[in-house]
Amino acid sequence: MRVRSLILVVLFLSLQAGSSAHEVPNQVTVLAFLKPEGQTLQFLVRAPMASLRDISVPIFGDGYLQISSAEPALRDAATLWISDFVQLYENGQALPKPTVRAVRAELPSNKAFASYDQAIANVLGPPLPDDTNLFWEQGVLDVLFEYPIASDRSQFAIHPGFTRLGLQVNVGLRFLSPTAPERVFDVHADVGIVELDPRWHQAAWLFIKEGFWHILDGTDHLLFLLCLVVPFRRMRALLVVVTAFTVAHSITLIASAYNVAPDALWFPPLVETLIAASIFYMAIENIVGANIERRWVMTFAFGLVHGFGFSFLLRERLQFAGAHLLSSLLAFNVGVEFGQLLVLVVLIPALGFLFTKVVPERMGVILLSAVVAHTAWHWMTERWTNLARFPLPVLDAAGAATLMRWAMAGIVMAMFLWWMSGVVRRWEGLPAERPRADAR
Repeated sequence: MRVRSLILVVLFLSLQAGSSAHEVPNQVTVLAFLKPEGQTLQFLVRAPMASLRDISVPIFGDGYLQISSAEPALRDAATLWISDFVQLYENGQALPKPTVRAVRAELPSNKAFASYDQAIANVLGPPLPDDTNLFWEQGVLDVLFEYPIASDRSQFAIHPGFTRLGLQVNVGLRFLSPTAPERVFDVHADVGIVELDPRWHQAAWLFIKEGFWHILDGTDHLLFLLCLVVPFRRMRALLVVVTAFTVAHSITLIASAYNVAPDALWFPPLVETLIAASIFYMAIENIVGANIERRWVMTFAFGLVHGFGFSFLLRERLQFAGAHLLSSLLAFNVGVEFGQLLVLVVLIPALGFLFTKVVPERMGVILLSAVVAHTAWHWMTERWTNLARFPLPVLDAAGAATLMRWAMAGIVMAMFLWWMSGVVRRWEGLPAERPRADAR
């Protein structure tokens, strides 16, 4: 029994040591270049050796790499951990597995991947001297893969399957096209297939899907739509309100994409706080009584805020738009509208059934709005707490100029709303405002 217990303890400790030696790194940075040239696509990759687990490499001392005899193991690691999980496409067709032209173990302090020319010269150069003290867990692996292609003018795409290298993997990918400016991608998750130089319809379809799913995934936007629908379930009235929301968030979304919006750290939490406040206001207005004229004006104003909220999502995704920024933004708005229409198609009959079969309409409006107001109030207080952590902005010359531009934009927007109010009145058949009699 003592011998068996001793064996079990030894096995347990060995397993623990093995698992600790092969732990998945928390944060990993991968750098890569893609360059089609003639009938060859060159794919340069730098990955940390700590991510290349379960590879038998020649080690001496306390874990130093035996550089002179490490090339076969490094080639196996490059195939097993990189090329087997990265898929490249030419004109929509998957490329065959690449050949490993060169591998190189490198010190982490090496800066060759600052440019493509330096990187390829480094990986094709002579290896490090064998007496270099390169600790395996701290080094990086440079690899040059080569893919056969039909033409360097083709449309290329990549599915960067680097997520298995760590718990959080950041990929810096640079595509050097012979016919277009260099494109830089910063990928932080599994984003699927990335078109490296997309055509307008590819970018448009991608952003239509982004807008559609963003509405369905965004709880705050769904609650805002619910507040819009509850008191006005007539399609004529909803058309005015939803159109006002669409136009408003399109304005600020495009303005933010073209760097017109403030880029200060306090701006995103301010927008999130205002979004929660917009939901709270709409819910309270439903309780006390809403009318179509005031509702569409407030919807337009709050739509400007929600547009900035949409822009925060798109900051990282716009890198996949290629040269089609404006069409991608418009496509995102189209996707948002499709999502809103789907929500309306579900909400209107559901609310009609609820107010007909379950609860009287006025009581139902109050109950639903009270629940939404309660939720929005908690969101607003939590987000205000986050916002209060930032110091008040200093009004310098640049800030004053920005404030002046936004004030002028506000005046133009107010004039537009005044003009639109007359259009809405005629659309809804409301009586025109009459001048008040002078007090005697």
